[in-house]
Amino acid sequence: MFTTNACTAALFASLLLATPALGQPRSTTVSITDTGAIGDGKTLNTAAIQKAIDEAASLGGGGAGGGTVNIPAGTFRTGALFLKPGVNLHLDKDAVLKGSTDIKDYPKLETRIEGHFQQWIPALINADHVDHLRITGEGTLDGSGEPFWSEFWTRYHADKKTTNLDVERPRLIYIANATDIQITGLRLLNSGFWNLHVYNCQNVVIDGLDIKSGESSPSTDGTDIDSSQNVEIKNCTYNVNDDCIALKGSKGPLAMEDKKSPPVEHIHISNCTFVHGQGVVTLGSEATVVRDVVVEHCSVAGPNLKGVPIVRLKLRPDTPQDYEDLHFRDITGDGDATLISVRPWTQYFDLAGHAPPTRAVRNVTLSDIKGTFRALGTIKGNPGDVIENITLENIDIQVKEEKATIAGVKDLTAKNVRINGKEWTPPSEENAK
Repeated sequence: MFTTNACTAALFASLLLATPALGQPRSTTVSITDTGAIGDGKTLNTAAIQKAIDEAASLGGGGAGGGTVNIPAGTFRTGALFLKPGVNLHLDKDAVLKGSTDIKDYPKLETRIEGHFQQWIPALINADHVDHLRITGEGTLDGSGEPFWSEFWTRYHADKKTTNLDVERPRLIYIANATDIQITGLRLLNSGFWNLHVYNCQNVVIDGLDIKSGESSPSTDGTDIDSSQNVEIKNCTYNVNDDCIALKGSKGPLAMEDKKSPPVEHIHISNCTFVHGQGVVTLGSEATVVRDVVVEHCSVAGPNLKGVPIVRLKLRPDTPQDYEDLHFRDITGDGDATLISVRPWTQYFDLAGHAPPTRAVRNVTLSDIKGTFRALGTIKGNPGDVIENITLENIDIQVKEEKATIAGVKDLTAKNVRINGKEWTPPSEENAK
């Protein structure tokens, strides 16, 4: 029979075995296999993975959360998942989160899409009001996009008026209303729609992503920065079938009054490789104010770009827009891209009975650009648009098409610009139009 002291000693010993050693923190990692997920590529694991997220949210003390959900090696099929404050996500090497192809596994909710909010399907990974979020690792998010792409094209070929929002397709990652976000190292593969959508966030780092979608994938933007500020995108590779990086906001004749769409500001893009897309860095199609953008030390490689512009500024006739302080420097081309496209974009526009607004493009520089391209490109706005202070400097490129369309530009400066080995000067009669 135990004495009182013996009982106390036995209880203390059992507690030592059940809890971490003194000075050692409790584990704040929850593996999805511990909550029942099975990585066989067939089992639907939505409930098990969401349970791991919920458990991680309870760690850290005081109900504040502080856990990391770990995805180990294996292929884990899932529907929409919802991260919570204090919960990070890590994918090990050879870990795959594979999106379900059943649209019912993405229940509709109010979400931001194409410059406004509506009931639509969520992304595979969703995070709202999740300050200090980290999504990391060497694993893959696979959107299983082929059935969604096929449905879109079937409906589009039957009715050419079909729009993106007519055919619901899940994004891969949607992050909203948060600050201090880091997304690093992952492979994003075959998204049904946009790959990474960041809305109303500040202090965001996107580093080392490899983003790829099939050539038949409609509107598979690589990264959409929507109404966000202080965003750094670096060391990423883009091989998609729409805009590689799109800077977005609101749209329509009253867009400047939209308090849910603050300016896109202070964007830094560096050391990225662009292999395929419809635009390397695009402003629009939904955008109002975009300013202070730097794109540098990037390469545009491969024969499949087919005239795709590096600098693509979409000027919507139905939307007031202000694009300013945009700087592209140290860019190397090795393929068939076009250098610049500043022009009207009229797809789906609607004045809704309002008078046409005007747009302004100011203080744009392209400098230290070399290599092989299809053409210099186009700078020409809608009637009434202001395009001014455009500088081309230290450019030495080979092009297949020497003609450039430039009209309605005030203060277009070319310094040390050589095209196909010859000094290039903007035609004064074109520039004066």
